[in-house]
Amino acid sequence: MDASRGGLGRDGGRLAWRLGIYSRRVRVGMLTGGGDCPGLNAVIRAIVRKGERVYGDELIGFLDAWDGVRDRRTMPLNVETMRGSLPKGGTMLGTRRGSPFDTPTGVEEVGKTIADLGLDALVVIGGNGSLSIASRLFAEVGLPIVGVPKTIDNDIVGTDVTFGFNTAVQIATDAIDRLHTTAESHDRVMVVEVMGRHSGWIATYAGIAGGASVVLIPEIPFDIQEVCDRIVRRHDRGRYASIVVVAEGAESKPGTLELTDKVYDKFGHVRLGGVADVIAREIGERTGFETRVVMLGHVQRGGTPTAFDRVLSTRFGVAAIDLVHQSGWGQMVVARGSEIVPAPLELTVGQTRSVDVSLYRDVAEVFFA
Repeated sequence: MDASRGGLGRDGGRLAWRLGIYSRRVRVGMLTGGGDCPGLNAVIRAIVRKGERVYGDELIGFLDAWDGVRDRRTMPLNVETMRGSLPKGGTMLGTRRGSPFDTPTGVEEVGKTIADLGLDALVVIGGNGSLSIASRLFAEVGLPIVGVPKTIDNDIVGTDVTFGFNTAVQIATDAIDRLHTTAESHDRVMVVEVMGRHSGWIATYAGIAGGASVVLIPEIPFDIQEVCDRIVRRHDRGRYASIVVVAEGAESKPGTLELTDKVYDKFGHVRLGGVADVIAREIGERTGFETRVVMLGHVQRGGTPTAFDRVLSTRFGVAAIDLVHQSGWGQMVVARGSEIVPAPLELTVGQTRSVDVSLYRDVAEVFFA
């Protein structure tokens, strides 16, 4: 790309940083990629607010993730267009999966769009997949990219927490609270399936908060007979109702339970959902207890973000536009303790942040049947 046209390649970005030209106003594009997540609009709002009001920047949004970049489908972003967006779920920019690396000309099209639109930076708000793409575009092409991690699964390496996770846990906990009363009324076992493809953060936190009898997560393969034995012990002690929380990616120990064959989508992601049905059927057959399944599904990532996620999203957005003005290319903003700091995008590539096993073993299991 030609830095003189506004789009800075890797060398142009380094030169800009050395010359300190990022005290001037810049033109920034942004996109949201992957699954939607409560707090996305709050991030966009924060980037726009500080970018426009503090730095005097011009900001545009690309519609429908990388497809919008390739096709040059944009919308102007300013303080007025963002009014009322803080409490709204989803993303006003739209989102979808996919990568510019999927087609022979995709990367070239992305680079040309950034150059022709005179963009000085691109902010990518996304999960492991989107941030991995952003890392490659920076490393291999030299695009001026800054990342913002998002996922309800809380499984991005490099950050202590992601926005959307707190909302998803609260939704799951509210559901579990309600299921306790109906389970107790009918002496039933309720098997609740929550999201968590490769990690069990939502299941573990919601299980602890909701007083689950058993929590099953991808990080620790389960033995279905041990699960049934725990439920029977509760029944023998006079506790007839049990709540079993299952992450959608939970795996059984080899030879203990035959789960359904895995099906993959066109992006190579496993299509999950339905493990709770298998587990509930086995519990019913092995214990004789009436068992029901509750699939929370996409309700976990829809709707209004919690206050915690609104604040975290806002802090991420403010830090992201600051990082743009520091020429922090190839980095993302992350939460470390009480601070929001930059970290290399490459940390996310091919990595998944697993549940802290000590949290599961030393805390959650204390309350299992």
